[in-house]
Formats: sequence, C-alpha cells, structure tokens
Amino acid sequence: MKRILISLLYLLCLTSASAQKDPSLTLKNPDSLQWFKDAKFGMFIHWGLYSVLEGSYNGRTMPDPSLPQGNSWYAEWIQARLEIPSEEYHKLTARFNPTRFDAEQWVEEAKNAGMRYLIITTKHHDGFALWNSKVSDFDIMQTPYRKDILAQLVKACRKYGMKYGFYYSHWQDWEHPGGAQPNWKLVRSEEEFEKYWQEKSLPQVKELIVKYDPDLLWFDTWNEKCHITPERRDELIRMIRKYSSKCLINGRIAFFNPGDNIDYLEMNDNDYPKEMLEKPWQTPATMQHSWGYHAKDYNWKSSRDMLRYLIHNVSKGGNYLLNVGPKADGTFPVMATRRLREMGAWLTANGEGIYDARPVSIKAPANVYLTQKEIDGKTYVYAFLTRPAETLTLDLPYAAEASVLDTGMPLRLDKDGGKATVRIPANAIDACSILVVKIRLNN
Repeated sequence: MKRILISLLYLLCLTSASAQKDPSLTLKNPDSLQWFKDAKFGMFIHWGLYSVLEGSYNGRTMPDPSLPQGNSWYAEWIQARLEIPSEEYHKLTARFNPTRFDAEQWVEEAKNAGMRYLIITTKHHDGFALWNSKVSDFDIMQTPYRKDILAQLVKACRKYGMKYGFYYSHWQDWEHPGGAQPNWKLVRSEEEFEKYWQEKSLPQVKELIVKYDPDLLWFDTWNEKCHITPERRDELIRMIRKYSSKCLINGRIAFFNPGDNIDYLEMNDNDYPKEMLEKPWQTPATMQHSWGYHAKDYNWKSSRDMLRYLIHNVSKGGNYLLNVGPKADGTFPVMATRRLREMGAWLTANGEGIYDARPVSIKAPANVYLTQKEIDGKTYVYAFLTRPAETLTLDLPYAAEASVLDTGMPLRLDKDGGKATVRIPANAIDACSILVVKIRLNN
C-alpha cells in the first residue's frame, strides 16, 4: 500500500509539473541550443546614429562629469548622457552614410578571429532601426545610405556559415513617446508604455523574426523598475516561439525575473562568474570602455587579456561575446581589427581546447584553466597556463600522455598516486604566453 501511495504521489507530481509547462513558451527545437553551447566565442556589434558623433557633441566629450549623467564612456548613450535634444539627434540621419560598409568583410573578420556567431544592435535605446522597418520611419531608409543593413549582414552570415542574432532594445526607446527613457527618468505610466509595447516593440520584434529568421535575440534590461512585467515577458516569448522554432532568447528579456522559459543567461557587462551555472550562459564584453565607437577611448584591452577572459568562461561552461564598435563609415577601428586577428591566430593553433569543450570537475591550480572533450572515442583534458610554470600538477589518475597543443611537442608526465605532473620546458611557451597542455586520459 505504501509503495502504491508513493507511486501515485510521484505520478501526481509529474502531472502537475507537466501541467505547469506551457508549450507556447518553450523552444520548439531544443537542438538549437547545442550550437550555442559549442560555439563559445561570438562578436557583438554596437552601431548606429551615435557612431557619427564618436563620443563628442558640441565641444563636450564623454565622460563629462559636469553633467548629471555625463560621467560615462558609453558612446552609444551619448544622446542621453550629453543631453542632446531629440530634434538635434534625429538630424544625425542626414550624416549616417556608411559607404564603406562591407557585410562580407565584417563576417570574414569575425570568422578569422575564431568567432562562431555575430550579434548586431538592430535598435538601441535611441530607437533608430538599422533595417527597412514598416513599423517606424526612424530607420536606415531615412539616411542617405538607404540600404537594409540587416539584409546584407544576414546574407553574408549565411554564406560563411556564421550563426547570427539581433540585439533589440525592447524596454528603453527614447524616440517613441511611450518607451522607457534614460535610467534616471524611467517613469512612464503603464498606459503609455503599453502603447509603445503594442505599437512598436512587439511589431518590430515580429518583423525581425519573420523577415530575417535569426538564430537568437538579445534583449536588454537591468533595472528593477523595468516595465517588462512577467505578463509582457511571456507575451514576447510566446510571439517569438510562434514565429520561430529555433530562435534563442537571453535572460535580459527581464533581468530580475527572466522565468524558466529563456534559453541562456546573460551576465552583467564584463562580468565573469567564478562558478559553473546550470543554464548555458555568456558574458558580453568590451575591448575598451565604450560599446559604440568612441574616437577618444584609448583604453584598449590586450588580446592576451581577452583570450584569458574567453578561456575563463569556457572553463566554467560559458561563452564570450566580444564587442566591436564600428565607425560611422562602416569600418572597424584599426585597434579592434589588430586584436581580432591576434586572437584568431592563437585560436587557429589552440581552438581544439575551446570549441565544443566542456568544464572539468577537478580543481585547477592558480592561473590554470581546464576544459575537456572527446575526440574519436578518446578523452582529452586541456590545461591553459596563463602564467609561465615549470610544472603542472593535476588530480588526474588516468592521465596517459601530455603534449603542447599547438606544436605537438611531447612533455614528460610523471604519476604519483592519483596525481599527474607535467614537466614544461622554457621553450614551450608560445607567443601570447598562454600555453595549452593537451593530456590524453586512459579510458
């Protein structure tokens, strides 16, 4: 009787859980998430009208602490931070003419950098759309360029086998009278915001899905006072699921209450978790301070440091989404291109330990990161040494042999009980001083 009762309770729990799962909110093709877990490295692109100003307006350059909200490097926020009147900001449409934009060149740079997907800001907080939108006239067709940026980029991504996604600011919109305004004056009535939600936000997201069939959508909220209630969140998710069986949705759709139906978590900007997370996740990160192009932001991170962030995230089961802010003419800054190519060269030699790899449960020594994967039925552990070392000791009782990943140089491996110690000669350190030791395990 007791066993029967337990079985009945178990079935009731299963039935209850199943009943709570709304199929209209779930990803129709869960295999779509696999490419994201395997890709590890993507390109983020912030580009729009703000790129014309290059971080400066009317003699003021960001950051400008003399203004209430001016102490920021984020050039994509220039309209709000430097208090540019809407009518003046809208005049930038006459100056946005990216005649040097080459979608294939962008995608090639990303691919050569070792990136597996690309996400572009289709509409940032200023409300300007980079495509020919039927929903709003504040778009690329109001510029001298008059060509659909997204259509070109999607075509190039498909040609080169690159996954692609779209950033869409669904909460803030400084152009629409009902959209949430900059974060120090977010106050909007529910009625006002609902008008924006129904008139612009939902229709434009639908437009992006139906017209361009993206692999993922990147939404952006970070404030507890956000107007994206659970009801609006689910309304948006339900619409996305209706029109796409593959499109992934990030956790910033409602940052403080994303619910159970998102597909991957989005960390805070330039935030690198120390622990593994249950859901797939990624960190959006900058090469400098600003996301959008800022001509006077010289605070460039080194390619080595950015590789270290990538390696850290992969070792914890996450992805690294690295931003480029193109110039208004459509070209990448030279410093960005240089770093992309340096990272790409390193990944060409060492990407085996990055792509498709998974975390390792054993504890790594300081300045060492670990991943693992199976190749042809054999299990390998990859140890990324971000500081020079003479030895590497790991709790790997089944370690069989070790070598330098990029050169194939055999390394001496000694075993003592459950520990394996690899001897590393001084001449094994590579040009970026991030050495990858490949260790084969006995299955």
